[in-house]
Amino acid sequence: MKWLFVIGLCVFTYSASLAQTKSLDQYLDLAKSNSPLLKDLRNQVASNQLDSLRLKAGFKPQVTATSGGLYAPTINGFGYSSAITNEHTLNGLIAVNQQIISKNNVNSQLEAITLQSQSVNNAAKISEQDLKKAVTGQYVTAYGSLQQMKFSQEIVDLLSKEEDALKKLTRANVYRQSDYLTFLVTLKQQQLQLSQARLQYKNDYATLNYLAGIADTTITDLAEPALQRVILPDVSNSIYFTQYKLDSLKLMNSRQQVGYSYKPKANVFADGGYNSDFMGQAWKNFGASVGFSLSIPLYDGGQRKLQYHKLSLEEETRQNYKAFFNVQYRQQVAQLNQQINENDKLMPQIEDQIKYTESLIKVDTQLLQTGDVKIADIVLAINNYLTVRNLKTQTIISRLQLINQLNYWTR
Repeated sequence: MKWLFVIGLCVFTYSASLAQTKSLDQYLDLAKSNSPLLKDLRNQVASNQLDSLRLKAGFKPQVTATSGGLYAPTINGFGYSSAITNEHTLNGLIAVNQQIISKNNVNSQLEAITLQSQSVNNAAKISEQDLKKAVTGQYVTAYGSLQQMKFSQEIVDLLSKEEDALKKLTRANVYRQSDYLTFLVTLKQQQLQLSQARLQYKNDYATLNYLAGIADTTITDLAEPALQRVILPDVSNSIYFTQYKLDSLKLMNSRQQVGYSYKPKANVFADGGYNSDFMGQAWKNFGASVGFSLSIPLYDGGQRKLQYHKLSLEEETRQNYKAFFNVQYRQQVAQLNQQINENDKLMPQIEDQIKYTESLIKVDTQLLQTGDVKIADIVLAINNYLTVRNLKTQTIISRLQLINQLNYWTR
């Protein structure tokens, strides 16, 4: 009784776990919330915003406080020259420094940070699409394994039922012993395939949890993924082409900054406080000073022209990559649509074949009760039914995978 209770409890637990259903949307939400890459990219965008604020702060007046003292004694004529050291000095100053820079130059530097943030944000969107595609693809694979397992269970149940009837007919000498053994071999083969299907589903389900970052070994049922073809956006609005736009803007911004780096640079500064060498009336050595600095580039050996040429090469490379990707993008989208359409045309033929094979099995099952059908014919009908049902499952899963690949480009 104890062992029966344990076995019953295990069966109930397994059945209850399969009764729970998880959807594709649940897995996608968990995958996005668990992804360290998406979190990293979001933090990079936030970090760039801080860099923008720090850059603005750097253009404001910079105030520093400094203090220093020196004592260089001369003993019996030995020591540092007082003309150099002044023997003893003390200072305490507050200095203000202001960089003079044009508004356009400031905006150009801020734009560089903004473009970097937009680039990272676009990369985050692409990474999210990559993750969605990977998780959805594995979900569809696991769902296909689940359907295969359920179908195998249906076949085993059907054969088991017929095996009981055939056993009675064999004992009544309606069928030969060899006929019964032939049917029994078919049943055992399907039971073995059922075990393999269960193992395959467990493996695919575990891989799905791994991709979504879920630490759970419980096996549950998967809901049918409601994947539909989505209308593709205009190419100019696609996130995959947005990156090429941002790269172009970055190169234009780089050209601007090269130009600004050759503009005259000016600084104004002022300080005030106490600075004394104690050689005279030290209490009068409080004061202030102001000044400026100016730097005008005159000749750099042709470096600016070389930098412009380098940026031109980068722009040419960008255009080449964009043109090549545009061809690949359009070709892949057209190919995926064509494959999906061909899949849709195949399904009615498969459904008709299933109806014929199901009808044949029903007829053979009825004839089995009276012994008017050969066991080899029943086995052949079942094998044909297995083949066409497997083909239907593969076609459905293939269609879902194709839609998943197509929807990858719809953002």
